[in-house]
Amino acid sequence: MDDLRRALLRADPRLSKFQPLSNIIFYDDFDEGLCGWTELIGNYEDSLEQVTDYPEAMDSRPPMLSSLTMHDTGTAGSFHGTYALKIATRARCGHLAKALKRITFRKKARVQCELYFTFKPEGAELKLGERDVRAIGVSYDLQDEACRYWPAIRFLNAEAGARIEKWQYHAGGTRLPHLDGWEDVPDGQQPLCYNEIATKQNWHYLRWLIDLRSREYLELQCNDRAWSLSGRAHAPLKAYPNLRTLFNVGFWVEAEVDKRCFLYVDSVLVSTEE
Repeated sequence: MDDLRRALLRADPRLSKFQPLSNIIFYDDFDEGLCGWTELIGNYEDSLEQVTDYPEAMDSRPPMLSSLTMHDTGTAGSFHGTYALKIATRARCGHLAKALKRITFRKKARVQCELYFTFKPEGAELKLGERDVRAIGVSYDLQDEACRYWPAIRFLNAEAGARIEKWQYHAGGTRLPHLDGWEDVPDGQQPLCYNEIATKQNWHYLRWLIDLRSREYLELQCNDRAWSLSGRAHAPLKAYPNLRTLFNVGFWVEAEVDKRCFLYVDSVLVSTEE
C-alpha cells in the first residue's frame, strides 16, 4: 500500500512537489478559489464598534486571489497555474495582514503544513525594496480538552532598516504572534532568493511539523535547509469555551515601511498521521 500511495502521489504533479504524512487533511490549490481562507478579525458583540477582544485585528485585510500582474512584465501567474492567495498589508509601517482557514482536528497526532510561497513589497517605485517586508509567517490556533495554544513560525526579513533574514518560533504570549514571544531558531539564519527588482518573484518551499499530543514543535524546513525544533513549545493557556478540537491555520505578512507588502501562497497541503 505504501508503494502504491507513493506512486499515486508521484504521478500527480500537483501533489508530487509535497512530502505529506499518511493522511492528507486538505490540499488547497488557489487556482480553484479561496478554499475557505478568510480575514482575521477581532471578536465583537452587538456591533462592529463594540470589539471585545484584540481590536488591532479588526484591520488585517481580507485575502484575495492574484495572478501576479506587474506593471513591467504583465501577468506571471502562480508557481503552478494562474492564481495565488494574496495577503496584503496597508501602506503603513507595522501593519499586519493575516488570513485563516478554520477547521477542527479528528485526533491528536503529528501534523505537517507544507506550502509554496513568495513575498514582495508593492512595486510602486523603482527600487528593490528588500528591506520593506518585516516578516512573513505561518501559525496554528489549537485547542484540545485542556489547553489552547498558538504555535507559529516566522521569517524575520528586516527590522529597523536592516536585513535580518532568520527564522523564529513563537514561544509564548498572545494569540497574535507578531506581537511578542519570539525566540530564534538555532542556526536559523537563511538568506532567501529575493531576485533583483521588486516585480520579480522566486517561489520557496516551506514544511513545518508539530505534535498535537505533546504540543511541541518538531521540524522546520525551508528550501534546502531543515532544523530540528524538538523540545520547544508554545506556553499553553487554559481552554476557552466552545473551541474544543479547534484547528486554525494562518498565514500573515507584516510591513516594515509605509508601503503595501504582499505574501503570496501558490498552494498548501496539511497532513497528519492515521
